[in-house]
Amino acid sequence: MTPAAGDMTLRCPALLVAAPASGQGKTTVTAALARLHARQGRRVRVFKCGPDFLDPQIHAMASGAPCENIDFRMCGEADARWRLARAAAESDLILIEGVMGLHDGEPSAAELARRLGVPILLVLDASATAGSFGAIAWGLKHYRDGAPIAAALANRVGSDHHAQLCRDTLPEDIAWQGALPRDLDAMPERHLGLLPAAEIADLEQRLERMADALATTPAAALPPPVDFAPAPMPALPPRLAGRTIAVARDAAFCFHYPANLECLAGLGAQLRYFSPLDDQALPPCDAVWLPGGYPELHGPTLAANRSMATAMGAHVDAGKPLLAECGGMMACFEALYTADGERHAAFGLLPGVTRMQPRLAGLGLLRADLPEGALQGHTFHYSVTETPLAPLCLAAKTAGQSGEAIYRLNRLTASYMHFYFPSNPGAAARLFLP
Repeated sequence: MTPAAGDMTLRCPALLVAAPASGQGKTTVTAALARLHARQGRRVRVFKCGPDFLDPQIHAMASGAPCENIDFRMCGEADARWRLARAAAESDLILIEGVMGLHDGEPSAAELARRLGVPILLVLDASATAGSFGAIAWGLKHYRDGAPIAAALANRVGSDHHAQLCRDTLPEDIAWQGALPRDLDAMPERHLGLLPAAEIADLEQRLERMADALATTPAAALPPPVDFAPAPMPALPPRLAGRTIAVARDAAFCFHYPANLECLAGLGAQLRYFSPLDDQALPPCDAVWLPGGYPELHGPTLAANRSMATAMGAHVDAGKPLLAECGGMMACFEALYTADGERHAAFGLLPGVTRMQPRLAGLGLLRADLPEGALQGHTFHYSVTETPLAPLCLAAKTAGQSGEAIYRLNRLTASYMHFYFPSNPGAAARLFLP
């Protein structure tokens, strides 16, 4: 990072990695670039556009630093700008992975790149194309209000000749950044996307191979510096000072926004991590947070841990706050049914059951108007609930459609919604207060 001459603007090389659609290789290229520059001794910060828990885990491993989310709707533009400014002040390179296709969503990754002044590296799956490679890149650059596409990279090419055919089609204003071979390892996936980083046994080796593959391409060079306006981190009142929040963190509960953890700490809370899968009791705490994850993949283990269920029940019966999001909420009902119909006992804190199904049951950005205040967030799940509980309220999709039920029993708040705490730190704090 260097200050721009004559002012306090922060300058840092930056690049937004985008693609025409999901599955083209954005995560692979972003992670490979992060590892390539990090192993050369550069301080790399990676950001992910949109609500995502899984890609950021890969990028954190690749870069050696937390990967934060930026999204002008869920997080807000001001939130994105101060986080990027902080990164620019501390880093040698900023990488931003786009979400879905370049022009998907409102605002899209293209709009975000325009407003931030960050150039775009376009990743195109070339496995079934050659002569149309440049046409796709040109069309994405000039569609609607245009997109600041500076360069393109061909992914999954079959040979050097195939790569050359793609390169020859690019217009003069889109630079060639090289190609990656078709046989380069893809990241393993399941129903919610990529596997969590902790479950990919050979992730380090994969990252090294991916970085090696990019090392001899033009993409290995640092992108040009981008100007970022200084923006201070918002001051947080110490509303949770003196309070301890037990945060579930294991293979079943692994969906944490780094910004949420930072927000709780900034509000004064002491965070103590525990495993509902392995621990027999809660740590001493004033409140509990059960984030999302994969309880459906760990049903037998959760069902066998009756000591944890008893501890959770005693916590709720004592009137202490508990926030359960998505997978966390699934674990709070009486039972969880897998997609194959297997029944596993859950914590029994709420009446009813959840059932996994093969198709998506909820997706989209949400706003919840809670008694504690309004919070932004999102939903993405494959299960459905069956409960006699009446919702406290409904979180609405940002387009106005009905969204997800939010349940409350004593001080237990449960929903499929994943909350973004910095969207309203005061409301987030009140969720963890008696």
